[in-house]
Amino acid sequence: MKTVLTTIALTAASLFAVAEASVVGQPAPAFTLTDSNGKSHNLADFKGKTVVLEWTNHDCPFVKKHYGANNMQTQQAEATSKEVVWLTINSSAPGKQGHVDGAAANEVRSKVGAKQTAYLLDPKGDTGRAYGAKTTPHMYIIDANGVLRYNGAIDSISSADQADIPKATQYVSQGLAELSAGKNLSVTTSKPYGCAVKY
Repeated sequence: MKTVLTTIALTAASLFAVAEASVVGQPAPAFTLTDSNGKSHNLADFKGKTVVLEWTNHDCPFVKKHYGANNMQTQQAEATSKEVVWLTINSSAPGKQGHVDGAAANEVRSKVGAKQTAYLLDPKGDTGRAYGAKTTPHMYIIDANGVLRYNGAIDSISSADQADIPKATQYVSQGLAELSAGKNLSVTTSKPYGCAVKY
C-alpha cells in the first residue's frame, strides 16, 4: 500500500512539474533569485523590458564554446546596450559540476569578461525546473509584457565546435531584433543543446 501511495505521489509531482513548465505565448514563470553580489531580483522588477534568460555551467564544453569564442559576451553586450535585461542563471546543485557561490560566480564573470545584467544563483533548481531548463546553455526570451516568446538553443548548430558559430543562425539575437522591430519571432522554439543542467 505504501508503495502504491508513493507512486501516486511521485506521479502527481511529475504532472505538477510539467504543468509548471514554461510555455511560449504564456506568461513566464515568476521567480526571485539572489545574484552573485547578494542582490535579490524578481522577474516582476523588469516589467516593461525585454528579458533574456541564459542557463549556464562554466565547466560545460558547450558553454565554453560560446564564451571561448566571445559569442555569448558579444550577444550580452549588444542586448544590454539596447536596454534588454540579460540574466545568467546557474542551477547546478551544491556538489554538482558547475556549482558556484557568489564569489566564484564573480570570478567566472571576470575571467570570461561576461557582459550580462546579473548572474543569478539557483542552487535548489526551483527556477530551472519551473522553466523546464534542460541544458547549458538553454535560452529564453521574455517580452516587455512578461510573456515568454522564445525557448530553446542559442543557435542552430548543435555542437561544441567554435568554428560552427559563424555558420549558425543565432536564434536569440535574431529573436531580439524581430521583437524590437515589432515582428513575430520567426523561430519561437528549438531543441536546446549542451550539457544537462546539474540539478
